[in-house]
Amino acid sequence: MLDKDNCLQKTDEELVALTLKNQDFFSCLVERYEPKLMRYVMRISAATREDAEDLLQDIFVKVYRNLNDFDQSLKFSSWIYRIAHNQVVSNWRKTKSRPQVLKFEADEDFLKFIASEGDLTRDTERKFTSEEVRKMLDNLDDKYKEVLVLKFLEEKNYQEISDILEKPLGTVATLINRAKKQFAKVVEEREIKF
Repeated sequence: MLDKDNCLQKTDEELVALTLKNQDFFSCLVERYEPKLMRYVMRISAATREDAEDLLQDIFVKVYRNLNDFDQSLKFSSWIYRIAHNQVVSNWRKTKSRPQVLKFEADEDFLKFIASEGDLTRDTERKFTSEEVRKMLDNLDDKYKEVLVLKFLEEKNYQEISDILEKPLGTVATLINRAKKQFAKVVEEREIKF
């Protein structure tokens, strides 16, 4: 039986090394990443809670199977998020023929996170509900929604987003800038309707 405190004191990379020697340590990684990845999958996909749980199971199976191939030069969190991203895309391709409604589980402070970057301060003066933010995000292109989720809700830095999406840093910066502009436009249109 593993000591939970022992898991909490280890870095991701240490847990990977321990898992390669003793598979019981994989439960530490699952416990650490399960809530984060569930939130991420729900935010970027059209999955129901049950479908997201299935996706999460598939993600952890792939992580376990490919743990030997983990590149130590990357952050483990970027690597596991990349696997989650790929699994969501793969699942989307399998189900894209079915009509879907995109869901986004928004934090109330989402607008404040964006505003802290400088461009949308005036738009955050008015408090939006989670449902309103969700609707506004549903009006964004998927590629923009995903970078906003990674940057402002998952709090990933540009390098991590680059690793997850497998895009150059310059492209990530451009995507975030365009996403913020598109989001600001949606916010502005939304305010006109009120």
